[in-house]
Amino acid sequence: MTTTKIDQVRLGATGPTVSRIGLGAMSMSGAYGATDDAESTATIHAAVDSGVNLIDTGDFYGAGHNEMLIGKAIAERPREDVVLSVKFGALRGPDGAFVGVDNRPAALRNFLTYSLQRLGVDHIDIYRPARLDPNVPIEDTIGAIGELIEAGYVRHVGLSEVGPETIRRAAAVHPIVDLQIEYSLISRSIEERILPVCRELGIGVTAYGVLSRGLLSDAIQPGATFAASDFRAHSPRFQGENLDRNLELVRALNAIAARKDASVAQLAIAWALTRGDDIVPLIGTRRRERWAEAVRALNLSLTEDELSTIESAVPADRVAGERYATAQMAMLDSEQ
Repeated sequence: MTTTKIDQVRLGATGPTVSRIGLGAMSMSGAYGATDDAESTATIHAAVDSGVNLIDTGDFYGAGHNEMLIGKAIAERPREDVVLSVKFGALRGPDGAFVGVDNRPAALRNFLTYSLQRLGVDHIDIYRPARLDPNVPIEDTIGAIGELIEAGYVRHVGLSEVGPETIRRAAAVHPIVDLQIEYSLISRSIEERILPVCRELGIGVTAYGVLSRGLLSDAIQPGATFAASDFRAHSPRFQGENLDRNLELVRALNAIAARKDASVAQLAIAWALTRGDDIVPLIGTRRRERWAEAVRALNLSLTEDELSTIESAVPADRVAGERYATAQMAMLDSEQ
């Protein structure tokens, strides 16, 4: 258990008060290889004990496993101590493959019913479609979540991986508290068009992939290979020459981190924290020691000169490979 005090911020103009960083739980359900439920549960407890209240999940993570894990972990905690952010809409086959998106109002009501049961709660704090459904107007999806808010089953509406036009259309239907989207030193595409719209409309950003799935850390070495069940086995950034080129950038960051007596991961988190109080990094981990490392980044201050040095060491246009495989990139409204 860490003794670092974690500050809190308002999530967007209309959202709940959340910890300055949040816990992303996806890796606890097999997205990056084998998992350990006992260690994952201990990590959730460590995060909450350290002062974190924001926990992010998806009803399709581990086909419901992630929600059940979180539900058990928080069962004896006061409900008001945890802000649950849940994504819905991704469809999976029995072999684990993703087979589409369904954001119809009837479907999301069904998804919510099962999420409430698995999490063991009577409401979800932030409910969001994981991806834009091209067959369902975003107005219909957001309107349905609004009805669930009126019924008391949901508190706030969030979005995930959508672009400026979709954000505006959604916000015209109901207040949006945050956009969840990948944002890190090596994934900065939101800065040009998406982030300005969020700030104009008073929408916060919960940034996932802050460590770029372990790339911005000491966890991956040159020539690394990944099991077929590991997301990174199918990610262009982790394949062949792309991985080698990206690790060169990480080595440059490591030299900077060493001068700060910090790890690359801590440097990456600290950088994300400087982007603004309206950006809340989600730290994805399933191990207590990694969580403790992440929390210590809150004590790492960076000067303007240091920020400039960091960004010069990792120019966005030198990152090799897209953040998702081609088929998945095509599903991202945020990349259109």
